[in-house]
Amino acid sequence: MPRIELRTEIKANKKIVFDLARSIDLHKISTEHTNETAIAGKTSGLIEMDEWVTWNAKHFGMYHKLTSKITEFERPTLFVDEMVKGAFKGFRHEHRFEDLNGGTLMIDYFDYESPFGILGTLADKLFLRKYMTDLLATRNHSIKDFAETAKWKKIVE
Repeated sequence: MPRIELRTEIKANKKIVFDLARSIDLHKISTEHTNETAIAGKTSGLIEMDEWVTWNAKHFGMYHKLTSKITEFERPTLFVDEMVKGAFKGFRHEHRFEDLNGGTLMIDYFDYESPFGILGTLADKLFLRKYMTDLLATRNHSIKDFAETAKWKKIVE
């Protein structure tokens, strides 16, 4: 199972970063390029333990639906979302938050399994791993941008 690990240093309070990372509204903003929309479950606000969201998004020229659920939650240090239904065979996205020099180190561990056996493995190597890494990095950049400016107040206040 491939693992993507990202570390993002953010000059902001850990509680703010944590809340931005679990914001459905900021998720929509950070994935505008994929036309991502929350269509069922928790569709706005801050997602909590045992809540789920179904996303509809355009990837690789086609629309896909994906449902994920929050399966672990320890504010403000950790939350985990796992795919319940969607295009992957499965995924688990662990979000960790650590204090760092008066700011926050946000760490993502994204473990996923592609469908279609050997074809999925080939897709991972050819393009999917890079695509998912870029998608997560773009999202993290949005979280950093909102957290380090007054924009965060539009999302979590």
